[in-house]
Amino acid sequence: MNRTVLVIGILITAAIVALFAFSFGRDPQHINSPLVGRVAPRFALRAVGTGEVIDIESLRGKPVVLNFWATWCMPCHAEHPILQQAARALGSDVQFVGVVFGDTEENIQAFIRERGEAYPTLLDDKGKTSIAYGVGGVPETFFIDRNGKIVAKYEGPLSFEMLQTYVRKVLS
Repeated sequence: MNRTVLVIGILITAAIVALFAFSFGRDPQHINSPLVGRVAPRFALRAVGTGEVIDIESLRGKPVVLNFWATWCMPCHAEHPILQQAARALGSDVQFVGVVFGDTEENIQAFIRERGEAYPTLLDDKGKTSIAYGVGGVPETFFIDRNGKIVAKYEGPLSFEMLQTYVRKVLS
């Protein structure tokens, strides 16, 4: 066998093995958000039930947990009581905000009547805010510090422990 062919084969194999080793443990559907470390995109959305317009700029000075969800999302159903419990416990220190897209106000109001509400729920009826935040699916949660900078993003339903970990990041 030709020594050059053997060396090239070993190098190619080593490169492929290194690529696979580097990829182990990574979620192939997870993409790091380019928004982390930047100021949160502006929005002004109407609150479900009250019609009050809430602008993200008005929340500056207080950390924000911004959760994108929908009534048709089963993981969102499981996450909802965890977010409510945390919002009630941290209400004076952290502002929780829910943003619903791909849904109707009637469905949202029925969901809230049945499961309760501990923080404002906003309707993103045209999906522009969800697009601005790069939301690929629900639930997705952004953790924003008191200066309006996104500190972290979490994809999927949060456990209470995970939520506490991320909230500590925006409080520090």
